[in-house]
Amino acid sequence: MKYFGGCDSGSTYTKCVILDENGKMVSDVTLRSRINSVLSAQDALDQAIAKVDDLKDAKELAYLVGTGYGRNKVPFADENISEISCHAMGVHVADPTVKAIIDIGGQDVKGIAVDTDGTVLNFAMNDKCAAGTGRFYEAMARAFEMELPEFSRLSLGAKNVIPITAQCTVFAESEVISLVGEGKPMDEIAAGIQLSVAKRCFTMAKKAGAVDNIALTGGCAKNDGLKAAIEKVLHLKVINLPIDPQLMGALGAAEFARRKGMRKEG
Repeated sequence: MKYFGGCDSGSTYTKCVILDENGKMVSDVTLRSRINSVLSAQDALDQAIAKVDDLKDAKELAYLVGTGYGRNKVPFADENISEISCHAMGVHVADPTVKAIIDIGGQDVKGIAVDTDGTVLNFAMNDKCAAGTGRFYEAMARAFEMELPEFSRLSLGAKNVIPITAQCTVFAESEVISLVGEGKPMDEIAAGIQLSVAKRCFTMAKKAGAVDNIALTGGCAKNDGLKAAIEKVLHLKVINLPIDPQLMGALGAAEFARRKGMRKEG
């Protein structure tokens, strides 16, 4: 049996997926990224390899594709492919019916239109500002003195929405701290945060060609409050992927590796 790897070296988390030659996912790992991208990728690869009995070292992978923020730093990678292409392919593998994606990463937001074969039809990216990204949500959770999972659910019970007017992460954090200090309902402040991010996703979704549904990828795809806000603002159904949405980049990279590696062997 041959094995193929994908390593998504992100700015916040590093993910690794290993597929067998039949396309079955036999191993996956998600780790908080270190300052050194090489060490982050090596850690993820080592832990993913350790879960596969037939493998002892990343060098034994038939083909390995690196992707993400630090894709050029993935040890032993045979090739590097952009995270946009890898997220499209990963979602295609997970659910071929999905044609539009919003990928909310650690420091950018992307809208991606997916073709019937998993390739990218079109994409748009907002990488000029951290607002609405994973780091933005981490800052908001800190302002609420909560862990991120707890914060992501806070807005679901809100009866009203307190708008957040600041567009910058730094100013938004200050605004939120002031509102909390004034004793405003925390769930309503959280609802305002989720609504502001959902509005930022609107342009990305339209450029991705979203018509009636969309899938979210990246760590923020696990944010239940954001999913609810996006459905409200964009009037689109958010599809729940059958595989961890944070793994989509690594899964797509592994699938590219499998296809390229099998052709190479053939």
